[in-house]
Amino acid sequence: MIKKADLCDTKTVRAITEQTISSVYPQYYPKGAVEFFLSHHNENNIINDIEKGIVYILYENENAVGTVTIRDNEICRLFVLPEHQGKGCGGRLLDFAEKNISENHSKIIIDASLPAKPIYLKRGYIFTEYHTIETDNGDFLCYDVMEKVL
Repeated sequence: MIKKADLCDTKTVRAITEQTISSVYPQYYPKGAVEFFLSHHNENNIINDIEKGIVYILYENENAVGTVTIRDNEICRLFVLPEHQGKGCGGRLLDFAEKNISENHSKIIIDASLPAKPIYLKRGYIFTEYHTIETDNGDFLCYDVMEKVL
C-alpha cells in the first residue's frame, strides 16, 4: 500500500531516508558526499514537501519500508530501507510515481545516484546531464540527470 504522507509521518520519512543513505551510499560515495546527501534530505526539506502533499510512503504488512517524493514531473527522494531492497519495493514506488506523473506530463526527470542508475537504465530512462558538486571537505558528489519519455 502506498499512501500520502502527513506531518505525523515526518520522522518515518526521515528515518527511511537516513537509514538508506547511511547504509548504501558509503559504498559508492566519499564521506563528504554522504554527509551532503544527509543534509540535503533534512527534516525541514521533508516537512516542506509533506506540506505540499508530494511525499508518499510504501507500506508492507503495516511497516513503512520506502518513500518517494513527486514534484511535478520529477521523481525525488526515492528510498527503500536496505533490508527491503531487491524485493520489488523500489519498482512499486517507481510504478506509482510514473503513473502519477503520466497523468499530467509526457516526460519524467530524475536525479540518479550511482547506486540507483542501473535500475533507471533498465526501466527505460536515458542519461541527459552529468553533475558534480564539491562538498565542504573537498569530496565530490557526482550524479546523473535522467529522463524517460512517456
